[in-house]
Amino acid sequence: MLIGIDIRTLMDARYSGVSEYTFNLIKEILKLDNHNEYRLFYNSFNNCPNIPEFSAKNVKLVKYNYPNKILNYLFFKFFNYPKIDKELGVDMFFMPHINFIGLSAGIKKLITVHDLSFLRNPEFFSRRKNFWHNMIGAPNLLKKFNQIIAVSENTKRDIIELCGIDSEKIKVIYSGISQEYRMIENPNLIETKKLNEVKQKYNLPDKFILYLGTIEPRKNIKGIIKAYNQLRIFDKQENRELQDIKLIIVGGKGWKSKNIYKEQEKSEHKDDIKFLGYINSEDKVYLYNLASVFVYPSFYEGFGFPLLEAMACGTPVVASYSSSLPEVIGNAGLLVDPYDIIDIANGLKQILSNKDLRDKLIKKGLEQANKFKWNKSAMEYLKIFNEM
Repeated sequence: MLIGIDIRTLMDARYSGVSEYTFNLIKEILKLDNHNEYRLFYNSFNNCPNIPEFSAKNVKLVKYNYPNKILNYLFFKFFNYPKIDKELGVDMFFMPHINFIGLSAGIKKLITVHDLSFLRNPEFFSRRKNFWHNMIGAPNLLKKFNQIIAVSENTKRDIIELCGIDSEKIKVIYSGISQEYRMIENPNLIETKKLNEVKQKYNLPDKFILYLGTIEPRKNIKGIIKAYNQLRIFDKQENRELQDIKLIIVGGKGWKSKNIYKEQEKSEHKDDIKFLGYINSEDKVYLYNLASVFVYPSFYEGFGFPLLEAMACGTPVVASYSSSLPEVIGNAGLLVDPYDIIDIANGLKQILSNKDLRDKLIKKGLEQANKFKWNKSAMEYLKIFNEM
């Protein structure tokens, strides 16, 4: 069977959730499947050096050279042209993310939905982003697909509620995490050197609270900063030894991020709050291992990769009880109200001041993270490919 896959998310210069998902899933599928043939589609008017090379013999990359705005907003949106499945000569087509596309009515079609935050909470997005989402028209787009993959039960519920899709068309397949995320418990000389290098590279303190993700309102980073301020107040009131704890915020700038940086500026402890920006992916495992606690009180998530990555590295986590995050965490972390600053601060305080609780959560976190494997995800996708 010839299978087409849309890999336009892999054109991003800096990978985040969806692009990392797409890359890891395709890599694992190609590792497992040497029977089917794959055609990987992407489009760019200019050269695109970011597209990774897939060395498997049964895969071929196919590049189109249209200007993206013309292809998306004119050809795909209004004329459903070009029909990519016919251009590639494939038997089925898989989209690992919602995007503009032109496909034949009779082609077998599969799509992955990561989240519908743009329908649930459009106020978290810029006008430009909302315009893009409105132009795609996710509810109508999804109805054209034979099968829909949701990355969590929460996302499945949202697809049913917000898009009016029959539940029988939707299957939940959890994502995996890369094996590189691991707890460095007894580091050898090389790992010790790398830990020290990362610590020096980013000028990290001995003890810090870590957030890692895009800098945007949906992630509730203003709430993290306010909770950190409250934690320092707790420290003064209760005479706890948390004065040395810092807050490290990692991630590239997203939309509506200006007010987040302003929140740091007006903090009494602004010198103890540090934004690192986007960091190299190979440094992340060491950053997680160096952190005292990972905090992720997002208002809405389709899945939540950073939580699993942190737990796999032996870092205890505090996260919100909203959307999909309880599915990801299970009983391996502290769940808090993302709208309650005191609750977030209390969660951080419990982990930082209670060694028994911390050790318990580290153990449970390692067990929980071990349940999410790319190999397992890829096998479930391959089963669907072969059954469609």
